[in-house]
Amino acid sequence: MTRMHKPPHPGTVLAEWLAGLDDMTITAFAGHIEVTRATLSRIVNGHAAITPDIAIRLEEALGASREMWCGMQIAYDLWMAAQKPRKHIKLIARPVMDEAEPSCA
Repeated sequence: MTRMHKPPHPGTVLAEWLAGLDDMTITAFAGHIEVTRATLSRIVNGHAAITPDIAIRLEEALGASREMWCGMQIAYDLWMAAQKPRKHIKLIARPVMDEAEPSCA
């Protein structure tokens, strides 16, 4: 199954979230979650991933779950990986056990 639309980079979602906060700059938020401005800037510009550590910091600061941030990141990463050209890999089918056969229990 393939996705038809590219999922947003979670940094884009974070940038929109931060834009909705009054007077919150990238520098101020980076300081608040104790990361460098450069790190946060790379994330919100889609050039770096949200790591589990960053996801925990975002959960603590914004209230959105770490699973949400990591889920968005993995969805984005999987979509990007699926777009890369690669040779077809043939499926190795595992034999299906006949239900009539006794199992070794």
